[in-house]
Amino acid sequence: MKGLILSGGRGTRLRPITYTAAKQLVPIANKPILFYGIEAIAACGITEVGIVVGETRREIEEAVGDGSRWGVRVTYIEQEAPLGLAHAVLVSEAYLGEEPFVMYLGDNLVKDGIVPFVEAFRREAPHCQILLARVPNPEQFGVAELVDGRVVRLIEKPARPPSDLALVGVYMFDPHIFEAARAIAPSWRGELEITDAIQYLIDKGYTVHPHVIAGWWKDTGKLEDMLEANRIILDALVPAVRGEVDAASEVHGKVVVEAEARVVRSLIRGPAIIGRGALIENAYVGPFTSVGDGVTIRGSEVEHSIILEGSSITDIGGRIENSLIGRNVAVYRAEAKPRAYHLMLGDRSQIGLV
Repeated sequence: MKGLILSGGRGTRLRPITYTAAKQLVPIANKPILFYGIEAIAACGITEVGIVVGETRREIEEAVGDGSRWGVRVTYIEQEAPLGLAHAVLVSEAYLGEEPFVMYLGDNLVKDGIVPFVEAFRREAPHCQILLARVPNPEQFGVAELVDGRVVRLIEKPARPPSDLALVGVYMFDPHIFEAARAIAPSWRGELEITDAIQYLIDKGYTVHPHVIAGWWKDTGKLEDMLEANRIILDALVPAVRGEVDAASEVHGKVVVEAEARVVRSLIRGPAIIGRGALIENAYVGPFTSVGDGVTIRGSEVEHSIILEGSSITDIGGRIENSLIGRNVAVYRAEAKPRAYHLMLGDRSQIGLV
């Protein structure tokens, strides 16, 4: 059995961050989202993993390498344009061959992993297996309609959803999916939709098994979803102080201070993670905050935010919260008194707050 991770999307909902970085490499709890997917597949005992890439191929290859750190062998598969999930399956056909495979969307997180679902797929050997989760806003997802536990219909982002069961971004297929993907036409979006391909399997009498997951799942395509994912992953931290925390500082709750990081005359209230080489000085870092490697936070307050590596936040009189700040960003105080700020800043930005 092989793994297939889709990592070719442009990430338009996370701009301007994704103008300069692949959305799958934006970190959650200081780890790129894509890495969680690789870990989930590797935990199933799958050692051959294809990663479908597009215009951010070089960046993803540099981050992931050959996959050896996870005990897998990675093959990169070029998709010339983001023409749909079923199109990504077709361009991967030569790599996948006749083997069944797990397809995992690279910007998704399934907190409890996928091991039991892969085991069920191996044991029961359906033609396709889909994961579903109950959501409050099904019109924003692919939605499944079940009758007596069987999948009868899949609809992509319906205006009037037939259920609250959204398709989780993890699928399991045997080689019949290639027949289905070749048989469908592009949708109104100009894409080959995986929902249409699975509907083809249903209509042709192939076996499609649904599994409703009980655990937490998140599509991290939007800022608020990314911050929620960060919150949930941080809440599972095991506290550890590997860096330096001086006697004038306080650290409370689930906090990780990585090696070479320094906390000086500051308060850290977890869950939070302080990256390698970061400096927190005369500052407050509140709950659900991920501070990347080499970040400086001085004379400022930050909580419920993600601050990427190399950025600095200095002398902000108010509090930064619910924010995603890119790499090598400088946020500093100008002359007038600041209040509270909600920010989403691209890499290498400089913001003078007035």
